[in-house]
Amino acid sequence: MGAAIGQSLPVAVGVLVSPLPIVAVVLMLVSGRARANALAFVAGWFLAVLALVTVVALLAGSASPDDEPAAWTGWLKIILGALLLLLGVRQWRDRPRGDAEPPAPKWMAAIEGFTPARSAGLAVLLGAVNPKNLLLVVSGGAAIAAAAPGDTSAATVAALVFAVVASAGVVAPVVIYFVMGARAAAILDELRSWMVRNNTAIMAVLLLVLGTKMLGDGVSVL
Repeated sequence: MGAAIGQSLPVAVGVLVSPLPIVAVVLMLVSGRARANALAFVAGWFLAVLALVTVVALLAGSASPDDEPAAWTGWLKIILGALLLLLGVRQWRDRPRGDAEPPAPKWMAAIEGFTPARSAGLAVLLGAVNPKNLLLVVSGGAAIAAAAPGDTSAATVAALVFAVVASAGVVAPVVIYFVMGARAAAILDELRSWMVRNNTAIMAVLLLVLGTKMLGDGVSVL
């Protein structure tokens, strides 16, 4: 169990600091339905990440014979690592230059009118459908499967820990909001601005680092 958690934890941290989900929560916290929308988003995010990483970990783990990681899990990690690297290079090339402002996704402007159901739906899209996070969460599931092949209990616990850590980034603004009350507005607005401005660079570095790690892990399995 410890090995599965340890192998997947760096990837969970990568999901944790993904800027766009954090920006989405911050925007919800300054909207008309702040509490309901933000809590619905956090719940949707956690459940989406937990479901995806658990399914990948259990399916990949059950396909490994003799409680040893199969060679195909190594190739899977190599493929995922290569995809993360390619996506990271693309993110770096597309980063804003100088003082240029990156274009904001259209859904950000619509958050003010969101309901809790739409907030939860956006969380699922960002957590389990968005290509960047999809690759990261699948990579986390693959890491768990390779470290705990055939061990359903260890894989399930590791997946739960992965989802908890991966959700800390979207939980943090909500905690700030509830603890600091009216004083949280300025902090959250600064956080939103910084995340939007540096989103591409942050994701590029994360994808490159985690892609390199996945490649190395995949080679070690073979």
